[in-house]
Amino acid sequence: MATTDFAASASPSPALVNLTARVVTLVAICLSLYQLYTAGIAALTALVQRSIHLGAILVLTFLLKPPFAMAPKDRLNLWVIVDWVLAAASVYCTAYICLNLGAIFERQGDWLASDRLVSIIGTLLVLEACRRVIGGFMVSICTVAMLYAYFGPHMPELIIHKGYSVERIATTLWLTTEGIFGLPIGVAATFVFVFVLFGAFLETTGGGNFFIEMAYALTGRFSGGPAKTAVVASGFMGSVSGSAVGNVVATGSFTIPMMKKVGYRPHVAGAIEAAASTGGQLMPPIMGAGAFLMAEFTNISYLTIIKVALMPAIMYYATVLFFVHYEAKKYGLEGQPKAELPRVGQVFKGGLHFIIPVLILIYVLVNNYSPMMAGFVAVISTVAASLMANAVRWSMSPVAADGTARPALSRFAGGELKGILQALEKGAKSAIMVSIACAAAGIIVGMVTLTGMGLKFSSLVLDLSYGIEVLAILLIGIASLVLGMGLPVTASYIVLATLAGPALLDMGVPLLVSHMIVFWYSQDANVTPPVSLASFAGAGVAGANPMRTAFTSWKLAKGLYILPIVMAYRPLLGMGEHYELLHWPVVLSMISTMLGLIAFASALERFFVRRATWVETLLFWLAAAGFFWPTYWSDGLGLVAFLAAVIMQKGPHVDPAAG
Repeated sequence: MATTDFAASASPSPALVNLTARVVTLVAICLSLYQLYTAGIAALTALVQRSIHLGAILVLTFLLKPPFAMAPKDRLNLWVIVDWVLAAASVYCTAYICLNLGAIFERQGDWLASDRLVSIIGTLLVLEACRRVIGGFMVSICTVAMLYAYFGPHMPELIIHKGYSVERIATTLWLTTEGIFGLPIGVAATFVFVFVLFGAFLETTGGGNFFIEMAYALTGRFSGGPAKTAVVASGFMGSVSGSAVGNVVATGSFTIPMMKKVGYRPHVAGAIEAAASTGGQLMPPIMGAGAFLMAEFTNISYLTIIKVALMPAIMYYATVLFFVHYEAKKYGLEGQPKAELPRVGQVFKGGLHFIIPVLILIYVLVNNYSPMMAGFVAVISTVAASLMANAVRWSMSPVAADGTARPALSRFAGGELKGILQALEKGAKSAIMVSIACAAAGIIVGMVTLTGMGLKFSSLVLDLSYGIEVLAILLIGIASLVLGMGLPVTASYIVLATLAGPALLDMGVPLLVSHMIVFWYSQDANVTPPVSLASFAGAGVAGANPMRTAFTSWKLAKGLYILPIVMAYRPLLGMGEHYELLHWPVVLSMISTMLGLIAFASALERFFVRRATWVETLLFWLAAAGFFWPTYWSDGLGLVAFLAAVIMQKGPHVDPAAG
């Protein structure tokens, strides 16, 4: 039933409660089965596949989430009637697309009155679902985006456009793949859902507990151990997966529950996974598709590109690890005594069959199968492994643990089927938040695309930089964020390399460095609000608020913004024709940059070995600025400030409030 507790009603209606629960269960199970079918058996047209997914999600949202915190759902009242009407309208608006798909394609731009009405209602349904699930902040951003599209002629000169009618805005958002049914919901309706379902099956069959216990056994002695393991594992997995979002839901199925169990808050756990998975796109040898494209654009060998990309990627992950470590220390997430931890051998023996789906998942991803197929195979292999293990236990156990006789085969089979149905239902319910967030993000994406704001921003920022290199780089970062709302990472990199790359070259930035800067910034939409798909996916797995998760991951991923600037002013990628990484200036740049990142993380978190006073925090800020400034004398000053802060941290403890 509903996930929110309501005030007791004077006249509760069990029949209404049971009806709602049955409908929710049926819709959730059917949605999960549908997602498995489209992931591994037969693909559908994008608009059809996404509309059916969103229609079911909207129905679940309106039947599960109350319009207001105190609105009762256990008796018939006005709000319950409104919820059922909205659920029925969701079915109609999405079924309208499926039943009229051919006609919709034929009359693009020549819309009927019914097209306009359905589009307006459908868009309003998404906004209301977003308000219930996420809150008013995301709804406000979506509303501003639509108002900008409508009032284009009245905007300031820098962002003026011709403006669009309500009909054009609504039909673009609902009847095309350029709006609500665009890239964000496409991500949610494909591999995000199947991997969330994979996590639900793991949890239901006991696999989640197995991996959590194994993580405890291996890392429980260390402060924040599971989170650090998550960062490293996501780096390795992301380097071959080619998708930050896919990496979040694949590795997050294991790592996020681990982090939550040791004390990390849900939004922090989701943010750590999102920041770590985004870095996977920067980590050789695969780097998504970026390294291959960069080799084509620059005519520099692929081997050289992955060689020079390795150290900055390691620095990014080191920064995330420091943030994770400080989070653990600040909130007292200490390790446990070894005697209190489970034994690795015993845990491994009890859950050996859960290793099989993981190995199969890794094999499928490494062999370049699509994330959808990988998720499908992972779910099926999890079910098969669990059934086989339980069948073996059943056949070898003449007496149950409580001394009663072994259950009959029919009862055993019925229990297994019940567990599968529970996992299917749980997976669909767990996907509500991320799917609604992505549908709302599609409104922003659609308006950015319709108004041409993305490309306009890319050209404007170059004019606004006045030839100042660092300002141009910062503005390119802003442009990449806007572009990233409507384009996948690879497409965003291509557009920015085409538009911004030549400007950086004219400013004297080397060819490879300019492309690496653009490529790094093309990743930021994964973790930067308001449209941060990796953060939304992490929030979905963690059961956390998407926007809160997004802002936290934005903080953790600060290296994504700092390192490109350092690349422009220091030989961080190597220097000369052959990019010699062992050249002394390169080594010095790497050392000073790493120390700068440590100082930056310490200043931002106000923590090093303990909570920092204001004086120590100021010294850490000065150290970071000195290490990042591209001169030797500033390195020296940064080192002095850093050592002073460290010495003060090692000294007698002073209450930070008093500092």
